[in-house]
This record gives sequence, C-alpha cells and structure tokens, in this order.
Amino acid sequence: MADAGTKPNVALFVTCLVDLFRPSVGFAAVTLLEQAGCEVAVPQAQTCCGQPAYNSGDRADAIGIARRTIPALLPFDYVVAPSGSCAGMIAKHWPGLFEDDQEMSKLAIEVAEKTRELTAFLTDVCGMESVDAAYDGVAAYHDSCSGLREMGVRDQPRKLLKSVKGLTVKDLAQAEECCGFGGTFAVKYPDISGRMVSDKADDIEATGADTLLAGDLGCLMNMAGKLKRRGSAIKVRHVAEVLAGDHGQPPIGEGEP
Repeated sequence: MADAGTKPNVALFVTCLVDLFRPSVGFAAVTLLEQAGCEVAVPQAQTCCGQPAYNSGDRADAIGIARRTIPALLPFDYVVAPSGSCAGMIAKHWPGLFEDDQEMSKLAIEVAEKTRELTAFLTDVCGMESVDAAYDGVAAYHDSCSGLREMGVRDQPRKLLKSVKGLTVKDLAQAEECCGFGGTFAVKYPDISGRMVSDKADDIEATGADTLLAGDLGCLMNMAGKLKRRGSAIKVRHVAEVLAGDHGQPPIGEGEP
C-alpha cells in the first residue's frame, strides 16, 4: 500500500461493459479518483474479470482470464472498478479459482485484498466527503446485488450524492430486490428476468424520480431498456457520471443527441 503522504497508485479496472458501451463512465471514474488525490493508470493487459465464464460454469476460461490479468494489477496500491459486480468477482471469487495452485492463490489473494468498488474506495479509503458537481433533478438509486451483498456498497454512493447541488435522492421501496439482469441469468432465464425488471421498473416509476442512478452498468442497461420500451421519460445514468459532473453523454439507452 501507499506510504503516508504519497498519492495512492490506483489501477482502474475499466470493465467490459464500460469499455464497449459507456466509456464516459471510465473517464468519470478517472476524474473522481484524481480529485481524491490518486495517481491513476489503466493497465493495458486487463481484459475481463471472467465473471461471464465463471457464472456459466466455464471455470477453465475464468482461471485463464484471472491468470493473465493478475500480473497487470499486482504493482498497484489499489484496484478500483466502477462496478460492484466486477469488483466482487476479483475480490471474492478470484482466490478460489486457484485452490490447486498455491503460488497463484497467494497472488490472487493479494489482488483481491486491494480491490474496491469506486464509491466505496472514494469514501472509505480516500475519505472523500463531498464532490463539486451539480445535477438538477430527483434520482432513484438502485443498489446492485453484487455491490450490496458482496462488497458492502450502500451508504457510500448516497453520502457523495448528498453533496451534488440540486439533486434529491430517493430510495426504492424494494431497494434490495434484483433488477433481473444477473449477467448470464438474463440469458438463461429470460422470462423470469423480464418479470423481475418489470417489477423494478414499477418501483422506479413509483418514486416520481426523473433520473435513475446505479453503480453497475449491466443493471443500468437492463433497467434502461425496460423503461425505454415502456416509453418512460426517466433518464438513466451511472452514479460516477453524476458525481463527476459529466452530463455530456446522452442518458443510457437514449442514443446520440
């Protein structure tokens, strides 16, 4: 870890969905980390966290992905992801992939212990109390399953959002209910997933919010799709974008301006 008085050297684990569908989330994460006093790098050797393979029972590919990525993350003080799901895969599941390889298990544990979700890192590690951002609206906040249950992320994003000028945040009535995405779950069980996201959309609309925020892009894309198909005017954004004051991109699911 970084010595006292030095800037933490942070590896930003961008995530596949951010890289391919919403790069603005990655740039917003860099902005926030730099505001918190960190030196930020994006290791070029990173690819996927391996979660899709892992959740599908493809342990061999999940191991291969982790084995290639671990060396790229080892030199850093922290690994930070704008996703509780990907952070959870690295922090909670990578060590168990190498039960038969003592050396790799040790390295996986080392990486796991320094991996954090973005808002938790900003508040719990960096001590960030507020952000210099503004957003005029009322937002409903969705807690992703992995972020909430695996990484303990709940109060941290709300703490930072309280400091955003002009923003009011409302909790959902069923705040701890899954949105139905669940990575490959949505593909394997589309009917169940569809009903779950429909219930979630009802909950979101019942708040009267004009914006939906969350910390996982998979959840956001799933909920944005359902809201869009309903003809809802609710805007959907990643929490990092609002905290960084980055509203230049259209809301998720809206396309180019």
